[in-house]
Order: sequence, then C-alpha cells, then structure tokens
Amino acid sequence: MRDGIHPKYNPQATVICSCGNTWHTGSTIDVIRTDVCSKCHPFYTGEQRIVDTEGQVDRFYKKLQARQDYLGDVVAREASRTSPELPIGELELGSRAENSLKAAGIENVGQAIARLEQAGDDGLLQIDGFGRKSLADLKRRLRARGFTLPEESPAGELAS
Repeated sequence: MRDGIHPKYNPQATVICSCGNTWHTGSTIDVIRTDVCSKCHPFYTGEQRIVDTEGQVDRFYKKLQARQDYLGDVVAREASRTSPELPIGELELGSRAENSLKAAGIENVGQAIARLEQAGDDGLLQIDGFGRKSLADLKRRLRARGFTLPEESPAGELAS
C-alpha cells in the first residue's frame, strides 16, 4: 500500500439518527448523520409511515390532485356545454337567426328544444326571419353539442 493516499480509519465513529438513536461503528468519517435507522424504520417498527426524504410523495400527491382538478374541470365544461340553460348565442347561428329567436322569446337552448318538441319544425319555421337553413344549422349545432332532438318531420330539415 502506498503511504499518504488512504483516509484515516476511525474505529469509534458516531452515527446519529434523526429519531435520536446513536451508536458507534467503524468509518473514515468521525460523525455520520442519517434520517432512518433500525429503531425508526417502518419495516422494523411495523408502523405505516411513509419515508419521504426527497419530497417524492408530496410531488406525487400534487400531480394526483392536479389530475383530479383537471378531470373535474372537464366534467364541468361538458355539463355546461350540454346545459339547457345555454344561451342561444353560444351556438353561433348568425345574428339574424339569433335575433329572430330572441324576438320570439327563445333565449336559451332548452326553450328551443321545448319548442321543437311541442310544435315540431313548423313551430320554429313560423318565427319571422327564421328559415329552413337556420333550422338546419340549429339542429346541427345542437347535435354537435350532444343534445338529443325530438323526431324530425320529413320536410323539416334540409339535407346536410
């Protein structure tokens, strides 16, 4: 062995755990500090404790919470998309069709669907300024958002 290249060995190095337990062992370092020992490790104690020295568990729970928040937002957005209280303006039918429906007292999607159920296509076609193309656009946009429409009359809608 070459002289002067090896560290000094200490046969009575002190090991100190974060739980307060201390013991002596041989090492090249005089004092060793550790987070977990056989007196406090969950495997040896039998208690359910998560040892998280680098914050991995907290990062995992943050990611899990962010995922749950995202899924909740998706569900809320989908519910608002198919809500009968959705204003007619959200369907982007065009200003003439929207103004005609508003003049007839139809302010939201639920009222338009109710009118279709009660009087069929003719109920909406009787509104001044609301024609067949507007009716076809309305039905197409309602279906695209997931609304179920009543049975269609054969003459009620243009071919899409």
